[in-house]
Amino acid sequence: MSRTNMYAPGGYRFVPGVYQYSGGVAAEPGYRIERVRFSNPVSLVDGFKKIEEILQAAGRPLAAFCACELRSPAPFDEAGFEAFNRDYVGTLERWGVFDGTTNPVARSNVCPEIFPPNSPAFHAFCFTVPDPSALPSFVVSGSAEAPEGKGNYKDHIISAGDLSRAGLEKKVRWVLGEMENRMAALGFLWRDTTATQLYTVHDIHPFIAEELVRRGAMNSGLTWHFNRPPVVALEYEMDCRAVHVERVVSG
Repeated sequence: MSRTNMYAPGGYRFVPGVYQYSGGVAAEPGYRIERVRFSNPVSLVDGFKKIEEILQAAGRPLAAFCACELRSPAPFDEAGFEAFNRDYVGTLERWGVFDGTTNPVARSNVCPEIFPPNSPAFHAFCFTVPDPSALPSFVVSGSAEAPEGKGNYKDHIISAGDLSRAGLEKKVRWVLGEMENRMAALGFLWRDTTATQLYTVHDIHPFIAEELVRRGAMNSGLTWHFNRPPVVALEYEMDCRAVHVERVVSG
C-alpha cells in the first residue's frame, strides 16, 4: 500500500486504492471528520441527495464528502460488482470528486444477511469540517480477505472456500493485517481507533480473544454486523475509524 496523497479541496489525505474507493482517509490539521448514520438505509439516489443537503446545511462543499458505508441486497458476482461500482463512481465524478482515475473517498459495502435493503443504499457517511482544535481523525475502508486491484477477487481469496476454524483464522489474520497496513499509511495504530466494525455471518468467537483482542483491534470494543462482504465467496470484512463526532439522522 502506497503512502498518502493530499485531497486539498476536501481537507483530507487518502491512501490510494482502486478506482471505486481509496484505502482510507485522514483529516488534515485544522479539520475533523464527522460521521452521520441514517436511522434506516437510504437508496443511493436519495442518499446522495440527502448528503448534498447535509453538506450544504453545514456550509461544506461536495469535496468534503470523504467516506461512506453502503448496504447492498446480496453479494454481487464479479460483473455485477463492476457495474455497481461504475454507477456509484458516476455520481462522484459529477461532483468533481473522482477525476476519472483517482478516487479519494473511503468506502465499505456489505450485505445484511437478514432484512437486506431492496437496492444498494447508504448506511452512513463522513465529511470534513474545519476545526482548529480537532483531535486527529481517520476512516479506513472496508477490506475482505482478498487483495484489491488484481482484476478479480475469486482468484485471490485467502483460504477460498475454507470455512473451517483454520480457514477462518487465516482470513481474519489477513484482514487484520490489511487494516493495520492502511492505518499505518495514514499514521495511526489500533490504539488510536474509536470504533472497529466486523462483517461476517460466521462464528469467530472461538478465536476472537487471540486474534482481535490481543492484537489491539478491540481498543474501543467491536461492532459486529451480521453481514456478508459484497462479492460472492468472500466471507469476512472489517473497517475501523477514529471519529469523535457522530450523529444519527432520519433515513
